[in-house]
Amino acid sequence: MSERVTRRRTAAGLTGISIERRRAFRWLLLPAANFALPAAWADASRIASARLWPAEDYTRVIFEAATPIEHQLVVLRNPDRLVLDLARIDRSRELDELPARVQASDPYIGAIRIGQATGGFLRVVLDLKTDVRPQVFALKPVAEFGHRLVIDLYPLIAIDPLMALLERERSASEPAPAARTVPQAQASASRRDPQPASPRAQSLRRVTVAIDPGHGGEDPGAVGRRGTYEKNVVLAISHRLKRALDSDMRVMLTRNDDFYVPLAERVRKARRVQADLFVSIHADAFREPSARGSSVFALSEHGATSAAARWLAQRENAADLIGGVNLDSKDPVLARTLLDLSQTAQITDSLKVGRQVLDGIATHNTLHKPAVEQAGFAVLKAPDIPSILVETAFISNPDEELKLRSPRHQQQFADSIADGIRRYFAKSPPLARA
Repeated sequence: MSERVTRRRTAAGLTGISIERRRAFRWLLLPAANFALPAAWADASRIASARLWPAEDYTRVIFEAATPIEHQLVVLRNPDRLVLDLARIDRSRELDELPARVQASDPYIGAIRIGQATGGFLRVVLDLKTDVRPQVFALKPVAEFGHRLVIDLYPLIAIDPLMALLERERSASEPAPAARTVPQAQASASRRDPQPASPRAQSLRRVTVAIDPGHGGEDPGAVGRRGTYEKNVVLAISHRLKRALDSDMRVMLTRNDDFYVPLAERVRKARRVQADLFVSIHADAFREPSARGSSVFALSEHGATSAAARWLAQRENAADLIGGVNLDSKDPVLARTLLDLSQTAQITDSLKVGRQVLDGIATHNTLHKPAVEQAGFAVLKAPDIPSILVETAFISNPDEELKLRSPRHQQQFADSIADGIRRYFAKSPPLARA
C-alpha cells in the first residue's frame, strides 16, 4: 500500500487529517511554503479580529473573518507548540497585535509567533508552557460575530472542581472560615429571621453553594447604554457573594474570571462539587429603558409563568451560540439524563430558596415581579440540586445600570442574596450524604 494522506474538508475548511500510515505524518513538519494551493485560492482573506481568553480551566484563541477560515493544526513536541496554518490569509494589524495579548499569567501559552504568508498559508505558532489537549472547531455567524475559528487549549488532566475547591480551603491563610459549619449558618440567619432550631442541624455537614456568574468571554451578555457589560458586573457581584458566604459555607464559582463556560459545564461543575444549591447571577435587559426591578427564577417542567420569562429563557439558553461551544464534544449521556429525570423535588426546593432570596433582594431593590417565576433555563436543570437564576437588575435601565456599576450597590445585592440563602438553609438544612 502506498503512503497516502487524505485531507478531510468541511464547510469550515481543513479541520482534520486522516493518516493511513504513521510515517506519512512527516509531511506535516515541512515548512508552509511546501504546501501547494489551487489557483482559486490565490486571493487572501482578512482576519477581522484575533482574540485571547486565558483562564485556569482552559485558554481560548479565536480568529474571526467574514468567510470560513480554512486551516490545518499540528501539535509538535520538544519544545511543545501548536502550528496553525491559515489558508488564503495575509498578515494584518489584527494578527500582528495578537502576540502582545499573551499574558504572563496564561497557564498554557507562553508566546505567539506570526510568520510571513508563503505558499498560500500564513503560519501562526503557539509556544506552549505545558502539554495540552487542543480542540479546534468553527462557529457560524451569530449576533455581531462573523465566522470564527476557535482553538481551546485544555490541560491533559482536566481540573477537578471539587479538588480545586478543597485545595483552596487547604491553602487558605485563615483556618477559621473552613471550620464553620451548617449550624453557624443557621444561627447567622436566625438573628434576622428567628426559627426553631432543628435538632438534626447540629450533626450536619457543611453547606456547599455553587455560584454561577452568567456569560463571560466571547459572550458579554446584555450591554447597558453606558457600555456596561453584564458579564463584568455579575462576576463582581458573584465574587462579593462568595466572600459574604465564605464564613458560613463552602463556596465555588463556576467561573472566576472573564472566560466562557458552556451551560452544561456549569451544571456539571456544580454536581462535581456536590453542591447543595446552585445560584446563577445575571442582569436583565429589555427594549424599553423603563423596565426595572429584580427577579428570581426557578426551573419549569412545562412552559413558563409569563411570556417575559419564556423570552428570557430562550435568550439565556442561546448563550452557548455566542460564547462558543464545540457541539461535537457535548456529552449526550449528561444531556439525556438532565432531560429525562424527574425534577419535581428539585423544583419544589428551588421555589423555596427562590422565595427567600427574593425577599432578601426586596430590602435593597424594587422587585420586577413579586413572586418567583419559572421557565426552562438550561442552566437550572441539575436534577438533584435546588437551582435558581437571579436577575439582579435591568442593565438596560439607566438608573439600575448605575447601581450595577457601583461597588456599594454590588455589595448590597450580594448581601441581600446571601441573607436569603442563609434563611433557606436555616429552615431547610441539607441531609448528610450517604
